[in-house]
Parts: sequence; structure tokens; C-alpha cells
Amino acid sequence: MRLRLKADGRVVELRDGQELPVQPFPVQPSVVEPVATVAPGDSSSLAVRDLRRRACLTQMEFAAKLGVPVETIRNWEQGKRAPRGPARALLAVIAHAPETVFQALAKA
Repeated sequence: MRLRLKADGRVVELRDGQELPVQPFPVQPSVVEPVATVAPGDSSSLAVRDLRRRACLTQMEFAAKLGVPVETIRNWEQGKRAPRGPARALLAVIAHAPETVFQALAKA
């Protein structure tokens, strides 16, 4: 499956030369509170923490799935550093389709 992050923040699947919308990750409202997504220019440490918690992962598990050191996740969540460039784009895609992203990263 090939995914593309559009400039307006949408995630689309590329299939047979066409762009098809990707359905957002289903959330059970009674279990998970609404969260902010990571958007360009957003340096909120809470957004990264909320994405990780929505995925029901520890910092170590989240870091392993993303292929980054756990210290990077800690720094993002504590507001010491903000995700930039490709990391920010990956987090935006995870906000829309985490299972798809984690499956793709596991195969890489």
C-alpha cells in the first residue's frame, strides 16, 4: 500500500494511478478523549503523547515502531524538542491511519 500526505493534511492511498481517501483510525469515544493532531507548525508536546496513547503504546514501543531512539520520543513529549520535517509528516499520517502506518513500517 502506498500512501501520500497531501499539502492540506489529507492522507490518500495511491492505487492504480488514482488517489483514494484513507479512512481515519476508528476511535471508541467512551475510551479515548479527543486529541489534537500534529499539524505543520504545531510544536505541542501533548499532540505526540496523545498520538502514542491513542495507539496504546509505551514510549519504548512507539520509538521502536518509528525506528527512533526512545530519547527522541521523550524529548518530543516533554517539549524539549519538536518533530521536524519527515518526522512531523509521519506523525500526521499516524494521526489519520496508525494501523496502516505501523504495518507498513513493520515490513520495511
